[in-house]
Amino acid sequence: MSRDGRNRLAGETSPYLLQHAHNPVDWYPWGPEALERARREDKPILLSIGYSACHWCHVMAHECFEDAGIAEVLNTGFVCIKVDREERPDLDEIYMGATVALSGAGGWPMTVFLTPEREPFFAGTYFPPDDRGGMVGFRPLLARVIELWRTQRRDLVGQARQLTGHLRGRAAGGTAANGVGLPARADAAIAEATAELRDSFDPIFGGFGDAPKFPPCAALGLLMRVYRRTRDESVLEMVTRTLDGMAAGGLFDHLGGGFARYSTDERWIVPHFEKMLYDNAQLASVYLRGYQLTGAPGYERVARATLDYVVREMQATGGGYFCSTDADSEGEEGKYFVFTPKQVRDVLEPRSAQVFCAYYDVTPVGNFEGASVLNTPRSLAEVARSLGLTEERARQLLEDASERMLAVRRARVPPQLDDKVLTSWNGLMLGAMAEGARILGDERYYDSAERAARFALSTLRRADGGLYRTARGGVAKLDGYLEDYAFLADGLISLYEASCRFVTEGDPSEYVIAAKELLERLMHDFSADDGALYATAAQHEPLLLRPREGHDGALPSANAVAARALARLAHLLDRKDLRTLAHGAIAAHAGQLARAPRAFATSLEVLDMLQGGSVELVVAGTPGDAALEALLGQAARVYLPDAALAIAVPESTRKDRSLSLLRGKTPVHDAPALYICRNFTCLAPITDPVEVVPALEAVSRETAAAFATQPSPR
Repeated sequence: MSRDGRNRLAGETSPYLLQHAHNPVDWYPWGPEALERARREDKPILLSIGYSACHWCHVMAHECFEDAGIAEVLNTGFVCIKVDREERPDLDEIYMGATVALSGAGGWPMTVFLTPEREPFFAGTYFPPDDRGGMVGFRPLLARVIELWRTQRRDLVGQARQLTGHLRGRAAGGTAANGVGLPARADAAIAEATAELRDSFDPIFGGFGDAPKFPPCAALGLLMRVYRRTRDESVLEMVTRTLDGMAAGGLFDHLGGGFARYSTDERWIVPHFEKMLYDNAQLASVYLRGYQLTGAPGYERVARATLDYVVREMQATGGGYFCSTDADSEGEEGKYFVFTPKQVRDVLEPRSAQVFCAYYDVTPVGNFEGASVLNTPRSLAEVARSLGLTEERARQLLEDASERMLAVRRARVPPQLDDKVLTSWNGLMLGAMAEGARILGDERYYDSAERAARFALSTLRRADGGLYRTARGGVAKLDGYLEDYAFLADGLISLYEASCRFVTEGDPSEYVIAAKELLERLMHDFSADDGALYATAAQHEPLLLRPREGHDGALPSANAVAARALARLAHLLDRKDLRTLAHGAIAAHAGQLARAPRAFATSLEVLDMLQGGSVELVVAGTPGDAALEALLGQAARVYLPDAALAIAVPESTRKDRSLSLLRGKTPVHDAPALYICRNFTCLAPITDPVEVVPALEAVSRETAAAFATQPSPR
């Protein structure tokens, strides 16, 4: 500890670690200094893993890590290491596996006790300072661990080695070695995943399973594909009921846009109020695709509100996207977001207050600790009728009232912002922004995505072509993980496709070139012998094990996103070898996929893409031409999730000659043209925008007829 009371975390850049820099605990960041001290002094390690926006992390920090008595015990008996899980997903994954194995549950804060050799022997999540409500207190737990370390160390070390062996065996398993192959199982696995989702679907409020409910983005993406192939209305119902439920509930921020992390109840009303960049990236994409699939204007509105929120509040002037905002403000969860009727009436005229409270369900009883999380259980038309107003008048009053109440909210003390930039999350978000630009024709989203891409390629890319994991305050650091390379490459491909609509001169293929370079590096540094991809690079710091996972979590599987990026690049470059690599990355997890297909929704989307064959759309013309924009605007209306989009600019301005699908694509009689190709065999070019949607819908039907997955047998 330094003389000013700061510990070693004061030199870190992570906002989460800096939150603990003034704890009386002698915290170390993960690294050689702490690990060597544990070995030298033969002390157990107390590993605490959390993140900046985590509510219970703050609670345990206040109750335990700020307590001088507890800190003295920790400093005397342990080497204490604090980790930001967002900076170190490798450590989080390894020790979360240990926590679940030891305690039967996981979460954050994660509290793990390790031997000096970094092997876990006891773990849990949140601990109160003393025994409370059936929960073991942190103070007596520390005393017990110290006593066991002194008197029964051999047993603890043996238990730790046994658990480490289990974790290593699990990490090495899950391959196709059990004889289950792909793609022969692809259709069956997709049908089984659909059946599993149907079994857990909530037909009233949408979503899957009971509370708490998390946004099921990967599942919804898979179900949209299934509906496109089967036209099974019950599948579409699962999608729309869930999109509608999330958008109507308090999970969605009706005033400021964007989504909270999850809902604590089955009705999507009361969220855990933290807002994560990765959730909003995935949800924006899901609502954009829902809009393409159904044409529902409400989905466009939600997508726009989410992207607008990110541009306004979550993007740095330099271009990078911030990580998250906290659940708490002024020490209270949700205080920034909720209202009472009196707070509304103090600002608005009586009629406006009446409309606002009726539409957003602001009641005297409330739905969260005496206040109300805004949600919309009734349509505006129903509210207008109940108040004796026309719908148009109610809308005018509501729009004005919402703007004024948003201004009131912005005057409050806001939740803390975690303003570090993570490469992988930025890849997800710039991809979602690019989709928003391409589908909605909004150049603001393209500008946002391009600024993020330029930041990533200048600040987050190392001189040797590799990636850093994170940046903050002008400092980029830590080696990139598989998800960093995969998500950024995938996002850059989406940005290239959007650039076809917005670049007014030159050749935007620089983003394809950058994606190709990242994927080449990815295959070199992360590939396993069986085709799977490790989470860490070959040159990464040696850990207890080298993680490799194929299933989705809060983030889509990095293995699957890498495969998707490879397959998309294969479409653009006509590279069969890249398709083979994509297939191999998914097939390596065939055993686990066959046993739990629902957990592999992103992998199944990639299999669906590989099995369905390629669809290529090429526009030929002068960038920025109004006639070219008309063709692209029509093309953006159609849900074709696997279509590759490219622009054939004049030969003299091309930066990359490897986009083989551009060859021979030229304007027709000086008019911009759209070429629709399947597996590189093209239809006659289209110059009339009116013909675009029918032609693309016909291609979609042909693809469905040729490669339809079988619906669930139920």
